[in-house]
Amino acid sequence: MSFLDFFKAGGPAAVKVPADKVDKTYKRLRFQAFMAGTFGYALYYVCRLSMGVMKQPLIDAGLLNATQLGIIGACLYWAYAIGKLINGFLADSSNIKRFMAAGLIVSVLMNFTMGILGVTALKGGIANSALFILFACCWAVNGWSQSMGAPPAIIALSRWYPLRIRGTYYGFFSSSHNIGEGLSFVFVGMLVASFGWKWGFFGAALAGVLGILIIIFFLHDSTEAKGLPPVEVLAGEAEQKDTLSPEEKRAQTKRMQAAVVRNPGVWILAIASAFMYMSRYAINEWGTIFLQEAKGYDLAGAATIIGINPIFGIIGTVVSGWLSDAVFRGDRKYPAFVAGIIEAIALALFLFGGPSKWVNVLAMVLFGVAIGVLISFLGGLMAVDLVPRQATGAALGIVGMASYAAAGLQNVITGLLLDGHSVEGANGAMVHDYTYVSWFWLGAAIISFMLPVLNWRRKQQVIE
Repeated sequence: MSFLDFFKAGGPAAVKVPADKVDKTYKRLRFQAFMAGTFGYALYYVCRLSMGVMKQPLIDAGLLNATQLGIIGACLYWAYAIGKLINGFLADSSNIKRFMAAGLIVSVLMNFTMGILGVTALKGGIANSALFILFACCWAVNGWSQSMGAPPAIIALSRWYPLRIRGTYYGFFSSSHNIGEGLSFVFVGMLVASFGWKWGFFGAALAGVLGILIIIFFLHDSTEAKGLPPVEVLAGEAEQKDTLSPEEKRAQTKRMQAAVVRNPGVWILAIASAFMYMSRYAINEWGTIFLQEAKGYDLAGAATIIGINPIFGIIGTVVSGWLSDAVFRGDRKYPAFVAGIIEAIALALFLFGGPSKWVNVLAMVLFGVAIGVLISFLGGLMAVDLVPRQATGAALGIVGMASYAAAGLQNVITGLLLDGHSVEGANGAMVHDYTYVSWFWLGAAIISFMLPVLNWRRKQQVIE
């Protein structure tokens, strides 16, 4: 077996599940696949956002400046963007268990390596310029490996769940983003505050190891691979038709993927998601240091407040899928538009509402709920609804590519704006002026919920 063959989706299992055990086995395995995808991807996030709480300690230690941190963050997101497109296409024809586990293994290794580099730098063994280059390279590799997480997890939903409840479970799955973000800010933030910034990488790597084990033991490739009929048959969506060979199925998938690339509705959602990700990752990447510099919070207090946002994001993601399925009959546009307005209001409150703790907590509560809805809808489900099931990964790849390219661009622009607009603080030290950055973040949020209006009359793509 070649390296590439190892990642290809296998054919139907030789041993079939007895007819009297099909229903029970199907429900048990699909729940395992759902839970493994959700919590496995949550732990992916811990390995991705570990740097978000380390910015101020790195600047205070004199190791890196805001522009360098912005570039390092951008390396992850740009590598992620390219990887999300390529790996989204590859994942449609992959063994999702192996694919997803391999990405997290590499991510764990990169976090551990950066922790080692941090220890060496603090002992004077690495020059600051060399540390910057090494961090950027490691974080770029981490970005590519991170792009191997979401497509398999979402494809698992497509391969295991019927259309009538897919939105509901997609909403539950989308909480993985929030769970991972919350762990990053609270767990990693506590490690950094207690033991130093380098320990954030080691803690993230340990969390990633747990994620690898969950994926290996509980994520299942497909119903057919476990000796069950296709999901369409199990869900009563279609009669069983097994007339295509594996080669013919792959050719059909490629033809559908090509059609998805030409779908303007998918690109509109991709651009909207791109602006939403600018505002989202502005808070995830820079919210902690913003509270420290602009509002006088310490690291632990700032990380705790930012950690509120993903916790309440779970409410947004869980409710969004159920609400759109049960109340709006699969129509996501109205709740997405309302969530976008709430996000903009919350961001304005956070950026311009003063240092009062209750104001910032309220802002993060509203921001978390709104972003939870938007991640679920703009970040994936609205694009998935526009395309055939066989091209789910392609649609997600396009949206993901645009989203994370924009997240990386935001990081660079933010870093440059902060270093270009510094003012002298009370103690004589230079502090960053967040005026221009704040309007940049808020403008991105407003654009993100206006663009999808162009798709309101668009129907699902039919590919013959």
